[in-house]
Amino acid sequence: MYKAAKEVQNSCKISNHMEAGGIAATVLSASNRIYVGVCVDTACMLGICAERNALFNMIANGEKEIKRVLTIMPNGKNGAPCGVCREFMVQLMEKNYRNIEIMMDYEHGKVVTLGELTPNWWL
Repeated sequence: MYKAAKEVQNSCKISNHMEAGGIAATVLSASNRIYVGVCVDTACMLGICAERNALFNMIANGEKEIKRVLTIMPNGKNGAPCGVCREFMVQLMEKNYRNIEIMMDYEHGKVVTLGELTPNWWL
C-alpha cells in the first residue's frame, strides 16, 4: 500500500487556483485490491482529500468494503484521515466501520481502527 501511494504522490500546481498530489492515500478493499488517490486542493471548498479520492476510485470499480487505509503526508510520514474522510467511511460501512484499519505508522507497523478514532458516530 505504501509503495502504491508513493507512486502517485507528486505535488504539482495545476493552475493558479489548484494544486494536487501533495498527499496520497491507498485503500485496501475487502477483495484485497488497492485503490489510490491524491488530494486536489482548490482556492475554494471544491477540493478533495486523497482518502476520499481513493474511496471514490474503489466505489467506481464496484467495491464498497474497506479493510485498511494508508495516508502519506507531504513530509513522507503517515497521517490519520480528517474528520470528513472518517465520516465518509462511517457512512459507507455504518454497520462495520469500527473494524476499518488505519495505518498510522508504516515503518513501525502501527495500526488503529476507525472505531478507535471515531468511537461515537452521530447517528
